Amino acid sequence: MFPLRFDVAGRTVEVTVKTLLNAGYAGRSQEDVAAHVAELAELGVPAPTRTPCLYPVAPYLAMQADVVPVQHGRTSGEAEWALVITDDDVLLTVACDHTDRELEVHGVAWSKQAGPDVLGRKAWRLADVEDHLDEITLTAWAGGEKIQDGTLADLLTPRYWLDELRARGLAEPGTVLISGTIPMTPDVDQFAPTWRVDLTDPRTSDTITCSYEVHQMPRPVA
Repeated sequence: MFPLRFDVAGRTVEVTVKTLLNAGYAGRSQEDVAAHVAELAELGVPAPTRTPCLYPVAPYLAMQADVVPVQHGRTSGEAEWALVITDDDVLLTVACDHTDRELEVHGVAWSKQAGPDVLGRKAWRLADVEDHLDEITLTAWAGGEKIQDGTLADLLTPRYWLDELRARGLAEPGTVLISGTIPMTPDVDQFAPTWRVDLTDPRTSDTITCSYEVHQMPRPVA
């Protein structure tokens, strides 16, 4: 596995991912989450047995990539933040969970395993932003059109997930947790050739970005 490297206030921090976890159905309002689960069930996506969910995926799927290869035209990203636990700190960065929507109807965990979690190349120390996390914005563009726009107040907090990780013995260096996402604008085509996600701190105007192109691989010969 290749290590991830983050610019943290001008200092390079290197992390080899040992555990990668994708949170799901992780909205701050679990009443809204329940309504979303019902909507997805109508589309054939299996309902979880509990919310929020936590999906372990292969650590090599955490990457800082400019291109995401896909097998077909029905995959898309999701705007998220990521917690990164290092040897001596906890970092916060931007992430985009690229998901196979065709596979999602057969199992959310399978769809998470079919695409990468693309992370930003810059990060903040969680301690430096934790006192105003709910002000931080999370915005995504699919093919240049804005498709997601919210704040971290829409999602369960990093502290919630750190407590969950500690309870499960997973709050260790090399653990990366992806937050779960916010609602998408329904009239924007999510199956776009490019995805970009911004995490912006309005107090400093500092933005962490991840962006990539989606390249469809050749059809299999079989």
